Amino acid sequence: MPINQLHHPTSGQLLRQKDDIKPSSAYQQGTFSCVGSTESLSTMSFTGKYELQSQENFEPFMRAMGLPEDQIQKGKDLKSISEIVQDGKKFTVTVTTGSKVIKNTFTIGEESEIELMTGEKIKAVVQMEGNNKLVTQVKGMKSVTELNGDTIIYSMTKGDITLKRVSKRI
Repeated sequence: MPINQLHHPTSGQLLRQKDDIKPSSAYQQGTFSCVGSTESLSTMSFTGKYELQSQENFEPFMRAMGLPEDQIQKGKDLKSISEIVQDGKKFTVTVTTGSKVIKNTFTIGEESEIELMTGEKIKAVVQMEGNNKLVTQVKGMKSVTELNGDTIIYSMTKGDITLKRVSKRI
């Protein structure tokens, strides 16, 4: 490692020597500044419980998925709780909406059986983009789950309709 780059001993943050500050004696160490954060050096943890705060395009998206109108009307105003447990690349996601519970377990980069909101079970491979985004393509749909601090934004796109759901950590 070059002398002008060090890792902080407790946080693991990358530190770089400031070029404009020179040690005044042979005994004085250089001054270092923090670059980035520990979250940028490793994958953010999705683990937690999240409550649905808002959603856009629920009804048109569910119609595009082929859900019966009575189920769409029953489900449109229900708040859901998502619980995510992450252990390295292995995830368990449990979504509870009213009395309906969907539990999916998958490992990043490996094919897994996933249950959709319609109850249909399909094979899918979930990939991680960056350190905060889970992405998969299933049955002509793209699903993206993005973690931003204590907020999860879940987007599912089928054709020209995108369902967007925003949940906050509780």
